Amino acid sequence: MIALVINGEPRELPDGACAADGVRAGGVEGDARGVAVAVDGEVVPRGEWQTTSLAQGARVEVLQAVQGG
Repeated sequence: MIALVINGEPRELPDGACAADGVRAGGVEGDARGVAVAVDGEVVPRGEWQTTSLAQGARVEVLQAVQGG
């Protein structure tokens, strides 16, 4: 298990977790529209979510755009 922070909350994910796992742990479905993820302050393009590994102590921010007025 690796300990990391997702949207300001301490979490644990299995060894070998990727950015897509972080998105799901952040409460967002990976195929949802308007989703962005940053790992340690660097935006990760959607096409790289599956190949971007998460390391011990990583800080992951998952953002989802919402429509409203």
